[in-house]
Amino acid sequence: MSNIVSRGHRAAPSMHLRASVSLSLAVAAAWQLPAQAESDTANATTPLSAVVVSASRFPNDPAFAPVATTVITAEQIRAAGIDNANEALRKLGGIYGRQSSAGPNDFPLDLRGFGTNGDQNMVVLVDGVRISENELSTPLLSSIPIETIERIEIVRGGSSVLYGSGATGGTIQIITRRPQANDGHGTVVAELGNQGQRAGRAAVSRGWDNMSIDASYAKAHSDNWRDNAKSNQENFSTTVQWFASDWRFGLRANIARADFGLPGSLTQAQYQADPRQSSKPLDHGSYDNDTVTAFLERRFGDFDVAAELSHREKISRADYVSSASTSQANIRLTQFSPRLRHVLQSGPWKNEWIVGTDLTEWNSVTNASYGNSDAAQHAKALYLRDEIEFDHNARLAAGVRREQFTQSSGSGAYNRTSAVNAWDLQASYAPLPLLRAFAKTGQSYRLATPDENGYTALPSGQVLKPQVSHDVELGATLGNDARQLTARWFRHRVRDELYYDPTANGGFGANSNLDPTLHQGVELEGRLRVNDSITLSANYQHIDAKFADGVNNGKELALVPRNTLSTRINWKSGQQSADAGVRWVDRQRMGNDFANTCARMPSFTTLDARYAVRVSAWEFAVTGTNLADRTYYSQAYDCSGGAVSGIYPENGRAVKFTARYDF
Repeated sequence: MSNIVSRGHRAAPSMHLRASVSLSLAVAAAWQLPAQAESDTANATTPLSAVVVSASRFPNDPAFAPVATTVITAEQIRAAGIDNANEALRKLGGIYGRQSSAGPNDFPLDLRGFGTNGDQNMVVLVDGVRISENELSTPLLSSIPIETIERIEIVRGGSSVLYGSGATGGTIQIITRRPQANDGHGTVVAELGNQGQRAGRAAVSRGWDNMSIDASYAKAHSDNWRDNAKSNQENFSTTVQWFASDWRFGLRANIARADFGLPGSLTQAQYQADPRQSSKPLDHGSYDNDTVTAFLERRFGDFDVAAELSHREKISRADYVSSASTSQANIRLTQFSPRLRHVLQSGPWKNEWIVGTDLTEWNSVTNASYGNSDAAQHAKALYLRDEIEFDHNARLAAGVRREQFTQSSGSGAYNRTSAVNAWDLQASYAPLPLLRAFAKTGQSYRLATPDENGYTALPSGQVLKPQVSHDVELGATLGNDARQLTARWFRHRVRDELYYDPTANGGFGANSNLDPTLHQGVELEGRLRVNDSITLSANYQHIDAKFADGVNNGKELALVPRNTLSTRINWKSGQQSADAGVRWVDRQRMGNDFANTCARMPSFTTLDARYAVRVSAWEFAVTGTNLADRTYYSQAYDCSGGAVSGIYPENGRAVKFTARYDF
């Protein structure tokens, strides 16, 4: 979808894309504590696991599993009645998300208080392949068939050493199920609910001695809560792979289609009169998003080689009947990521070093009624990392990355080649069997997207500077899988933060490099298994995001709630199960309130729940979201003159019935 769809407060000129070409050198490091037992999945027939983890971009060595990672399992997703990965991250991962401005409900996510560009400050990957957009738009998490997800791993904090641009807030790894040798199974799901909800999903997999294949298909329609917010989605994915004891090769295809309404924002008066109304009753958009990936893993003694070659083609269309304008962006992205790992065991210590490169080529051709634009971005990145484990209770790692990039526009407005670096130092220590403390410091970065460079207040020929963040994190994890508490304190000192500044360009607004900013806070995650039937979990985040210099020194950044809290309870007894969650979001500043002169957006609390019963191979469930039918909003971009506008209301109560058959 176009960047206007996903950034509803931006004016149409931000559609004029510009691009960049990048080259990097990196040495990276990662450490982390073994995650929950549910995350320790491996291919049943070969040591070459099908899982690529956030810690090292390789199938995980148990000694170097991620520390304090938030793991969302397929069982948890199913128990909560969740039908897309974006919703799973918000409800189960405790990640704050703002209401989508388009029908498919790919909510913009924000890991550590980056406001309207929160989803540009984290990297999302599916089986190690980056799906975070080089456009200024939200990753299409709703296009990933939910039945194929094995688990989701959330690693918070600066990760640019391994993952490059945009990983200041952290990474999200979506790991899909893999067929096992000589095994086969499948699932069929049907859903029906209010607001015109109806959906069907099917997934099958089959494995033989040295080959496996899986396929999934999903189709969904919803009228959604607001007028002109209907959406239709259709997704298909398949993977074929061949494997032996020391190698694995496969091909994967993902095809996604969607069309949706664009209901537009509301003024405060419109919202109070009828929050379900649309200010743009005829505006609509669509996208076609196709990705093909080849992947390879090979073991040579103590050495592992891995690579992915991925090609994505996307067509985003928008028809703004309200302003008599249209646009279509044709986007192509090719990624190639070869890497090498060596693991050496010597007495009480174990060493892992990794070297790899990321090569990307991105280009876009945009045809719009208000003007056409072309853009291209190419990148080369080389990284190195080394990590040592001492006697199973202490770990130390260090790394550095250099990225050289070229940004250019088809119109010749700019053409720039530059470079940026990332580094980190990490350590963890377990003084007690159930206690592990960890610390991390480093530098991460984000490059301006072509969309951002296409609409600035800079003189002709200039582009936005790379955003650079100096990161510090301290924390500890106490307990085991049954009773576990993780606490983190973090701080990101950001220079040249990339942000849409509505006060720039003489008050017309423009993508800008902000004055220095500071993002710091505390994160708490807890899990308690009360007994065999009941499990409790909670996620809490406190963020202080503010300007650290300049005319707004000390002022809070916009669209960042100071506190968020989500809690869940899961109950299972025999063939019955129930799951319920409460989410609370604190007040936050309006989108253009850089001077902090307007009233904050109201806080809100929501409740969701699910009840299911199993009958042989069938499962029947009823799921409800926003059960109290609260009227609230999480996005409002304008409070000029004391009048609030640019409001995107959240959805009202929704209930659906699900029938599932496993075979």
